[in-house]
Amino acid sequence: MSDRLLTDKAAIVTGAGRGIGKAVALALAQEGAAVTLAARTDGELMELAHEIESLGGRALACATDVSDEKAVRRLVETAVASFGRLDIVVNNAGIGIYGPLTGMTVEQWDRAMAVNVRGPFLLCRESIPYLRLQERSCIVNISSVVGVKGYAGQSLYGASKHAVMGMSKALAKEVQSDGIRVHAVCPGGVDTAMAGQSRPDLDRSVLMQPEEIADAVLFLVTRRGKAVIDEIHLHREASPPWA
Repeated sequence: MSDRLLTDKAAIVTGAGRGIGKAVALALAQEGAAVTLAARTDGELMELAHEIESLGGRALACATDVSDEKAVRRLVETAVASFGRLDIVVNNAGIGIYGPLTGMTVEQWDRAMAVNVRGPFLLCRESIPYLRLQERSCIVNISSVVGVKGYAGQSLYGASKHAVMGMSKALAKEVQSDGIRVHAVCPGGVDTAMAGQSRPDLDRSVLMQPEEIADAVLFLVTRRGKAVIDEIHLHREASPPWA
């Protein structure tokens, strides 16, 4: 009998081609989950799928624009058809558009909301009927410290992440009776390409690593017992505590 914590479980991870999403997908697969990998292009997804399979895991690459309703429905249906079930959904895909609000265009606003908010909405909606079929299932929405605080130059990005937090809180109440847990993870600075866009002057050596965020996600989805953790906040070691 396998001692891996997610043996026989199946997951979907969006934004899985790089950064936090890639680290989360690897962490879930290493614990035995079959992982459907989603991102807009399939080159990085195929590489990650091969990496997971070379380690003895199961993975499926599925190029998906999370803002596209039909594409998200196809993603979920493909995942369930391939692995027979769905237990874990990780909404990680996101884009960052930065600058003063007065310099933002309607097109930039719409694009950020389409990926960062409509994407999680669509994936949650399409996944819940399958998550309800499992005894213990969960949704993890990767938000941000920007989803609970305000930062100059991040009005658009902050609005989208605040929306993710609001949806997570309400959805958790809606699906609690179905045995589905909804968690939010709110990281501060993580060493990804997005961090370089938002703070090009920031010393990358002080940033958290994607694997540290993946550890938090793994902790949430493997929790047993009666305690439920609604959200986790992570900040850089160099940042002021409790700020």
